[in-house]
Amino acid sequence: MPRSGRLFEIIQILRRADAPLRAEDLAAELEVSKRTVYRDIATLQMMRTPIEGEAGVGYVLRGSYDLPPLNFDTEELEALHVGLRMLLRTGDGRLQQAAERVSRKINDVHGSADWLQVAPWGAPRDDAALGCVSLADLREAIRSSRRLRLSYLHPDKGQSDRVVRPLALVYHIDCTLLAAWCELRGGFRHFRADRMVAAELLEDSFAREADVLRGLWQQQESEAFGLQQGA
Repeated sequence: MPRSGRLFEIIQILRRADAPLRAEDLAAELEVSKRTVYRDIATLQMMRTPIEGEAGVGYVLRGSYDLPPLNFDTEELEALHVGLRMLLRTGDGRLQQAAERVSRKINDVHGSADWLQVAPWGAPRDDAALGCVSLADLREAIRSSRRLRLSYLHPDKGQSDRVVRPLALVYHIDCTLLAAWCELRGGFRHFRADRMVAAELLEDSFAREADVLRGLWQQQESEAFGLQQGA
């Protein structure tokens, strides 16, 4: 999480708390060290955020402090509630955690909308304990335009190793696909995340070609969709 987002999250956590929170409590929720929490608290206090307390005792946020309201109309808020809950179906654990944080921030300002429900069934969770590849790692590879070495298990052809240039993630109801340029096949391919045995992020960057490749892939997908619609 970027530092600016973490500072905002500390404010939100303290706003919800009904008792002082120790640095170790904040560190555990934010998945950072206590030293990082101490630095962040000091930064917020220098920014005149009314946080009171000290190391070893706990921190509280004075009740007079509030954040500016989020300016969404009713249907925009309902769209956010539904969209965030639909992330439960992607199997992307890190995105699900992020969605929970965003939901808490919206609920703090506008209240919850528990009457809007989304069925949770979808792609399996990318649980590392079960040997699954992290979808967050795949997103990082796409974001940083770095090549990936995949070990991929094909149901008919067995396991193969590929070096690919990752371009996009496509979230379907029952699985997530990585769209990539496959260097072995010399073309665009889609790889199911639940069939990946391993994914190693390489140092090699393809940043100069990333936008061009992604544009060509999107064009190919659009043409294929147009043919399906016309069939």
